[in-house]
Amino acid sequence: MIFGTVAVADAVGALLAHGQMVGDVRWAKGRLLSAADVAAAGEAGLERLSVARLEASDVPEDTAASRLGAALLGSGVRALDAKHGRCNLAAEADGLLIFDPAMINAVNGVDEALTLGTLPAMSRVQAGEIVATVKVIRYGVAEAALNTASGMAAALRVLPFRPFEAALLTTRLAGMTDKAVAKAAQVTRARIEALGGTMRVSAELAHDVHALAAALATAGGDMILIAGASATVDRGDVVPAAIVAAGGEVERLGMPVDPGIFWSSDELVAARSSACPAAHVRPSAMGLISFSSDWLQASRSPAPTSPPWA
Repeated sequence: MIFGTVAVADAVGALLAHGQMVGDVRWAKGRLLSAADVAAAGEAGLERLSVARLEASDVPEDTAASRLGAALLGSGVRALDAKHGRCNLAAEADGLLIFDPAMINAVNGVDEALTLGTLPAMSRVQAGEIVATVKVIRYGVAEAALNTASGMAAALRVLPFRPFEAALLTTRLAGMTDKAVAKAAQVTRARIEALGGTMRVSAELAHDVHALAAALATAGGDMILIAGASATVDRGDVVPAAIVAAGGEVERLGMPVDPGIFWSSDELVAARSSACPAAHVRPSAMGLISFSSDWLQASRSPAPTSPPWA
């Protein structure tokens, strides 16, 4: 692309580089200047204009943005019409955004005129949400650079949430109020429903290994959530011990999130189970939200060995 300031008379066929007042009218940047435009600019007293001209090997910005956007399309993602060198990619369903972050860096390293920005990989997204943006910085980009970037591009996908059923088991100790138990159920239900699931409260029972193990054996559902009356601090504590007693396995005790660090992920024969930290009663973001992209989404699988997304 050729960029510079030229005499008004030499600007025919060029693109106006910046917004410009011509008399009492503002011309937008990127305007393709005609002979009539040049005459009007001269009559308005302008002597020089900042313009850009595409070379024979350049691809116009909107065309380039559309082509790179098309190379990034995967299932559950659609491209919006390019405008001003920008092509937005939008989610077609509620779900998880999946892509290789290294691919983004590779595309952005091809040419400074081509940029690609995305939400973080594994982001939870909603239908219609913009998940990525291709922006061509200049008014055109070299065909060779565009071909290289498009060849490096790989599909961005949105994997839709599947309907699932969660069962909530709540253990109680002396002194716990009905209000606290009800709040835990209310907040957890809202989170499950936001992910396309349904939740039922299976039981409220004593904070006891045998009682909880018996309830786990009959809880059913695709996922069992356990709201323990006290924080789990060891695999020998009530909740993990009950999971093992019910024939399950504790896969992970504790998560690298805060609040929500006392979360655990477990596996029973017919369903996944998770022991919720005390912080799960907070409506603000915590472990249940932070790990919805993998740990929680495992509940959507028909069997424990299936991948945790659709």
